[in-house]
Amino acid sequence: MTEALTGLTAAHDGILAMVGDVLTATADFYDGLGEPADPHNARRLRHLADEHLGVIRSDLAHTRNALADRHAPHPGRSICTGEIPANERERSAVCACPPPPRALPAPPPPVAAGLRR
Repeated sequence: MTEALTGLTAAHDGILAMVGDVLTATADFYDGLGEPADPHNARRLRHLADEHLGVIRSDLAHTRNALADRHAPHPGRSICTGEIPANERERSAVCACPPPPRALPAPPPPVAAGLRR
């Protein structure tokens, strides 16, 4: 779970940083449109990027750090006995086994290289 939170909160390439970049770029776009409401929309987008995302990023980073300090197994996860059917959708939630390897998709059938009419 800490990996997912790290992906969200990474300062330069995390998902929230990318959302902030999109909000800022959209605000810059609004600034150049010239309609009366555009400066307000641009300020609102920058406020969301600077204030709200900052609070969310900080809270999630704190949660991620708290989880990273724990080293005990989750009490709701059982030791994998391999008795859970492979088609069980919630397998990862109840079994600590690594997921089975994914099968590679079959290659497309060959196409005849003839002339078409």
